[in-house]
Amino acid sequence: MPADFRYKKIFAKGKPEHPRTDPFRARHPRMDAGRRAKLFAPFDALKGFSESIAAKQVLYVGRKELSAEDRAETDRRLRILYELTKNSRLARRNRVQVAVTFFVPCPDPGHEAFGQKGSFIQASGICMGVDPVVSRSLLVDQTSIAFEDILKIESPDGIFGAAREYM
Repeated sequence: MPADFRYKKIFAKGKPEHPRTDPFRARHPRMDAGRRAKLFAPFDALKGFSESIAAKQVLYVGRKELSAEDRAETDRRLRILYELTKNSRLARRNRVQVAVTFFVPCPDPGHEAFGQKGSFIQASGICMGVDPVVSRSLLVDQTSIAFEDILKIESPDGIFGAAREYM
């Protein structure tokens, strides 16, 4: 504080305190900390605008087509997973850990890539089942993945070794 500060005496007194019987205190009660914090909370005038701008900046890529050898290897791995998770009892007993890289189409109808491009993401977890007939999908934890969207299936347990055959 500068030496020649005009309001030095007032500043030294501190915050004003009003006794309980003061009519000012009755008209203006203290604000609790939660309501006071709301006064200084950040304000977003256009809800969802920043998320929409961020979604437009995502770079989408085209779907990759697997070669015949890669498709055969993916089918072999799906057969192995099917044998290990034929029913829920086997799936719980084996608890097969997998990491699946798959294609997800662009979900934003306002984006230029909608319907043509998408992104590749990876789902890791326990394979809960393989449905080769009805839905033609693989279930990893709570994520259902269509066979045609799968790019790569890996397992840290090494269950896909060439010497190990389940069929």
